[in-house]
Amino acid sequence: MALKLDNRLISNRFLRSNKYHPEWVIAGASSGANTLWLIEWLTTGLAMRPGMRVLDLGCGRAMSSIFLRREFGVQVWATDLWFSPSENLRRIFDAGVDDGVYPIHADARSLPFATDFFDAIISIDSFPYYGTDDHYLNYLARFLKPGGAIGIAGAGLMSELEGPIPDSLKAWWEPSMWCLHSAAWWRRHWERTGILDIELADSMPEGWQLWLEWQAIVAPENYVEIHAVESDQGSCLGYVRVIGRRRPHAKLDEPITVLPPKYIRQPLLRPS
Repeated sequence: MALKLDNRLISNRFLRSNKYHPEWVIAGASSGANTLWLIEWLTTGLAMRPGMRVLDLGCGRAMSSIFLRREFGVQVWATDLWFSPSENLRRIFDAGVDDGVYPIHADARSLPFATDFFDAIISIDSFPYYGTDDHYLNYLARFLKPGGAIGIAGAGLMSELEGPIPDSLKAWWEPSMWCLHSAAWWRRHWERTGILDIELADSMPEGWQLWLEWQAIVAPENYVEIHAVESDQGSCLGYVRVIGRRRPHAKLDEPITVLPPKYIRQPLLRPS
């Protein structure tokens, strides 16, 4: 008796992702987006070569790290603060990629890596949580070799929101969502530092429909978000990606980790 084909998460836009079992993809969900769709979309604009060292920042359950290793033969440091590296190691081992994916527990603002170590840094549906800080790109870029690339993809805005929140989003929107930005905003945010040459900054065509499809499968009870995305129809919400390459001669400020003690006793009060 032939097995019934499970067509969930099949898309003619993501042929690499189609190979992965939907139960495995759903079990590894760690954000409001299909990680495999986003990493496949990002890598169409970001060349991956076997043996490259890649930092997967905010990797969640390491799905994107496993995908990168299996599909492109790169070495990946799967780094996350919230998700257990021990759990990720089991997932990595079961996927047969423990020879090239290394789970790391670390804060994005306190990374344990050497300067100029990585050929590429990627972040899937995670970067807005920390990357909007004006100082952050200068901090992160030092772990990237000159000429190496940084690429991000995830939920974002089609254009920056000016004025009140649209009625279609009011029930779902909360203050923390102001970290969401448009591709154009990210381009300006990175470009003005002089650290990166921006190679790509765009939004996914009809990305809101894939957002809905994913939510309907992994969280069908999430009525508020589903209603918001459905009502918005891609006017405000969707997926964005940005890719920049570190300029070889970009000047990076040295991080301040500790100031040397320099106390000299001085008179406390003026003489009377």
